[in-house]
Amino acid sequence: MHDQPRVHFTEQRPTVCPSEEELNILAEVLNRSKKVTILGGAGCAGAHAELMEVAAKLQAPIVHALRGKEFIEYDNPFDVGMTGLLGFSSGYYAMMSCEVLLMIGTDFPYQEFYPKDATVIQIDIRGEQLGRRTKLDFGFIGDTKTTLRALLPKLQQKQYEAHLQQSVEHYRKARRGLDELATPNPGKKTIHPQYVARTLDQLAAEDAIFSCDVGTPTIWTARYLTMNGKRRILGSFAHGSMANALPQAIGAQASYPGRQVISMSGDGGFAMQMGDLLTLRQHQLPVKVVVFKNDSLAFVELEMKAGGILDFATDLHNPDFAKIAEAAGLLGLRAETPDQVEPMLGAALKHQGPALVEVPVSRQELSMPPTITYEQAKGFSLFMMKAVLNGRANEIIDLASVNLFR
Repeated sequence: MHDQPRVHFTEQRPTVCPSEEELNILAEVLNRSKKVTILGGAGCAGAHAELMEVAAKLQAPIVHALRGKEFIEYDNPFDVGMTGLLGFSSGYYAMMSCEVLLMIGTDFPYQEFYPKDATVIQIDIRGEQLGRRTKLDFGFIGDTKTTLRALLPKLQQKQYEAHLQQSVEHYRKARRGLDELATPNPGKKTIHPQYVARTLDQLAAEDAIFSCDVGTPTIWTARYLTMNGKRRILGSFAHGSMANALPQAIGAQASYPGRQVISMSGDGGFAMQMGDLLTLRQHQLPVKVVVFKNDSLAFVELEMKAGGILDFATDLHNPDFAKIAEAAGLLGLRAETPDQVEPMLGAALKHQGPALVEVPVSRQELSMPPTITYEQAKGFSLFMMKAVLNGRANEIIDLASVNLFR
């Protein structure tokens, strides 16, 4: 069986459930509210069916944290995407407009994206997580599957659908806007990273394992990879450590030799661990490495722009990664123009051994959060003014040409 790991161990899965009295309190709060939004995370793994049943009874849109994407997004008519710095407006809207926020198996860290006036309920198997990120009205210790199964018979079927319908429609519009950014731009040489991620998503196997570097590769992973219950996503989501994608891909490929493993590497992260190309060659691990080459620490630059700071020390003087891969004994490919992206990725994915595809992508790509604060807008305006005064007006032109005139 190609999907069986080499290493076998018994995973401990204790069942933990709130008391009957606590479940009655939880059901009472949910039953009397007309506008419930669910925020789910990695703790929802293995409880997809129960989560869908609860959402159906509550007529509740489901927002997912990044680590919950692979467990929640697929086969989900209640999906409204993500919120937070990596998310987009529909997830933000669904949370900010609810009366009750039901957090399940998540430790979503960004406090500014929580609603201020809603009743907040949190269910987590780790009691120390309760109330760690936002003010909490009700906290319950329990694993997702067991707790939701026990809760379901106590929930009344809601008929009030306006909140769900509005949230889902908002998501359709936001999703359409994101998809429009993932285009090849025929006749132009600029390659947008969104298009690379979307093409990779379409070409990858249905049970592919993806790993992504921190920074912009994580953004494109969150927004453009489609989950189906079989695919997996690995990343340094809790710690934000650079150069994680390729080492994680190596571990995944060694454990699951028959599955397709793809590393979505930033040029900064990849350059830090380039020696691992030799590991792929030495052990003949057929990992496919896609390098998003924008010659910069792009996410750091975005943070500087938002803070009104002229970027410095973010330039990367990169080598030819494809030639380095060839010298190491891998298949090394490079997509120079948008029309080359699909054939180069396709050739790498079909290759029997390890392969690397280098894709020069636009440096000035803006990845906007779901809501812009006054301070961010002021900071970005300050950056543009400083850029002009310091003789760097060409950067403003580049920003406009990449993000406005597509």
